[in-house]
Amino acid sequence: MMVMRKILLAMSLLFCTVMPVKSADRAQIAQFMAVTGFDVALESMRLSARDAPTMLGLDADDFGLSWSRLADRMFEPEALKSDALEILDKALTEDVLAHATGFYGSDLGQKLVTAENESHGLEFEDREVEGARLAQALAARGSPQPQYFLDMAESIGYVGATIKAYREVQVRFLMAASLAGLIDQRFDEVDLRAMLAQQDDEVRQAMTDNLIVANAFTYRDFTDREMEIYRDALAMPQMMEVYELMNAIHFTIMADRFERMALEMVNLTPTQEL
Repeated sequence: MMVMRKILLAMSLLFCTVMPVKSADRAQIAQFMAVTGFDVALESMRLSARDAPTMLGLDADDFGLSWSRLADRMFEPEALKSDALEILDKALTEDVLAHATGFYGSDLGQKLVTAENESHGLEFEDREVEGARLAQALAARGSPQPQYFLDMAESIGYVGATIKAYREVQVRFLMAASLAGLIDQRFDEVDLRAMLAQQDDEVRQAMTDNLIVANAFTYRDFTDREMEIYRDALAMPQMMEVYELMNAIHFTIMADRFERMALEMVNLTPTQEL
């Protein structure tokens, strides 16, 4: 469950196709990625790779330093950004880009991005104790922020779609590991999906609980009014489209990297060190 939570926190929403009306140029897209903090969010995906072996009943330490080398190569920041740029170049429309850049380029937007970028680099455990305390303090004073956090997640379809996305990554990773001979167990894909789906209710509840705690920490320096503005901003159709696209890219890249890692892990041994 701990591994699942870490990976879920690093993941995004289910893949979807966005048909462009008129695509933005690459310079604008690169600026969009920096202004919104999407570039930092992509880099944080490497945190989830630390726990990939555990999904197979293995331990990263079993592979020695060669595991770190593989994860660093698979999740090399510039390669991740390049892949994202390629997709955004085909899918991001000028009106949606302008809307998102305008909001996140504002004073409040940049304050939000700074706070979110900081949180991307932290494990949930690093935020959990303080986040729980802050969440309790918000509830004690009757702050609307905990509800705002839930509203924000609802606007971008976070919980339900993230579970579906995580399951897809998990299935592709396990199937690739099995076919590569990394693990002895063989899977029928239909049965594997059904087995993993049995955990969905537990995961959904854990995600909802963790959401308030994690956001209480991330947005600890924000007023109720600032969070209300953010909640309302995320409910706008253009912002929903932005998150749908960014999260689809995040998921697609992660699924691809995990699948490739499974194929290469079979060649790693504990003696392959730096």
